Amino acid sequence: MLVVDGADVVGSVPDGGGRDRRGATERLRDRLVAYGEQQGVDVILVVEGAARGVESVSGVRVESTAGSGDDHIVELVGRLARPCTVVTADRGPRRRVSGCQVWGPRTVYA
Repeated sequence: MLVVDGADVVGSVPDGGGRDRRGATERLRDRLVAYGEQQGVDVILVVEGAARGVESVSGVRVESTAGSGDDHIVELVGRLARPCTVVTADRGPRRRVSGCQVWGPRTVYA
């Protein structure tokens, strides 16, 4: 399972995310479909703010949160009944997701 902090990944690449957060998040979601297939993992993309409402697609489940994306990721990881990898740049979730690997945001955009 791969859990991706959409805001962190979108903010880490020059993809117009500052002007069009929703569009950049949709492009990320679409890239994650191929990434998940190549790696053989299920993908959850956590979105917040202007990116809320981005739809799930086959291969990527999108979870929108009205609150903190970081808190949602920590809560989500706590509910998962299997090992996972979290993609985030934030220190808070990095310390709070015990038992998971944590990768930087550019890992899924290389």
